[in-house]
Amino acid sequence: MIVGAGLVALLGLAACGGGESGTSGEAAPAQVDEKRPPAVSSASPKQQDEQAAREDGEQDTTAAQISTFALDVDTASYGYARRTLKEGRWPAPAEIRPEEWVNAFRQDYAQPPDDGFTVHVDGARLPGRDEAVMRVGLQTRASQAAERRPANLTFVVDVSGSMAEAGRLDLVKSALQKLLDQLAPGDQVSIVSFSDEASLLASMTPLTARDELRRAVNELTVAGGTNLEAGLVTGYQEASKAFRPAATNRVIVLSDGLANQGSTQWQALLDRVKEHAGKQVTLLTVGVGREYGDELMEQLADNGDGMAVYVSSEEEAEKIFTTQLPATIELRARDAKAQVVFNQSVVESYRLVGYENRALSAEEFRDDSRDGGEVGPGHSVTALYALKLKPGADGQLAQATVRWQDPDTRAASETSESLRSGDLAASVWDKAPVRLQVDVVVAAFAGYLRDKEAFGMDLGSLGEHANRLAATSEDPMVSELATLIDRAKSIR
Repeated sequence: MIVGAGLVALLGLAACGGGESGTSGEAAPAQVDEKRPPAVSSASPKQQDEQAAREDGEQDTTAAQISTFALDVDTASYGYARRTLKEGRWPAPAEIRPEEWVNAFRQDYAQPPDDGFTVHVDGARLPGRDEAVMRVGLQTRASQAAERRPANLTFVVDVSGSMAEAGRLDLVKSALQKLLDQLAPGDQVSIVSFSDEASLLASMTPLTARDELRRAVNELTVAGGTNLEAGLVTGYQEASKAFRPAATNRVIVLSDGLANQGSTQWQALLDRVKEHAGKQVTLLTVGVGREYGDELMEQLADNGDGMAVYVSSEEEAEKIFTTQLPATIELRARDAKAQVVFNQSVVESYRLVGYENRALSAEEFRDDSRDGGEVGPGHSVTALYALKLKPGADGQLAQATVRWQDPDTRAASETSESLRSGDLAASVWDKAPVRLQVDVVVAAFAGYLRDKEAFGMDLGSLGEHANRLAATSEDPMVSELATLIDRAKSIR
């Protein structure tokens, strides 16, 4: 079994870059992704920036004591890679975002008593070495459907020719029908379809008229190209026209993200969704299909103050549309950010796993005009750090702080938690909490798939850990993880 330096190298290379900034006296700016992707192409500047971030050295605490990033609850990267592996294909490295893999898995963080966050910080040592893994977990309070405010939901459904893939549009229609059963009488829904042009199939309709909405869903049929711009414009127009200040207003795009008509210049689309997000109309992107425009859908969600998910089966669609979406329609926090300050006398260097395109400078943490992430009820966000410790050093390792704004008043709040070196579990594989071990395996697997030549651990070692954890866990996703690692071994 290969541990120690190999694991730190694996975690680090899966995610170097992070949000670096500052010394103990003055924060220095990090490399910040300005979210300016170009026209659709095979290699965007964002991908190039993230590759450069992965190739950078680790963050020495004497030069980069502070790590800052916007929270992210997306899970689409894991969902699409899971489908790709099951089909016997190796995921494209640019589509692997380790933080989305970790955030796709269930955590066991305590919930706060109010509408803020709890901050959970723990970690574990790597046997025989001055190295460790640290986990920062952030959790919001869940809510029951009966507690939430009413919702205005505008569904923008791709019916272009590419949606003719067997079962793809049927999956979308089935998911929408199931969601209509879950929404409350005070909710309202509108439905827009798009191919060469966009069509309004149902204007904003109360859920008391479900039959009308069901008929609109049944009218969805495949034809034409993918004019995503037309769909977004029509969807946001409908959402804006029916905007209710006392409701949650959201546009939900269901598409493969393969825009080929209208404006395919990403910045024009991103600017449009960002403008509406500023008017409290948020976005959820739901990806479908064997071929999937991952980067565009992820950037739309980021700029639209929303999240990106991917579904490939009836089971996944039912989970998203009948369980997760109804419970998380509203928001707990806007522009949420995390900042971790490391103790230079104990931590020699660190690497943040993932979050390359969510990095912020230290100064932007309390700049409430700077975009953060939007987090709904019952969501957990996890960040893993690979640490090199100073030999024999003892004391506080780091302090993690989350800052967010109230969704309605925009009042800012913060809460923090710290971790001491003596609180680290003695061994990541023997003494650490099971959920931490799972998170480490998930992040390591993502890193291996993204750049397998650089890693000190192999798929055999990861498979051993995953199978051991699956044998003692009742979580089917852990068993699936072990299966996916075995699948990757067979196609590498």
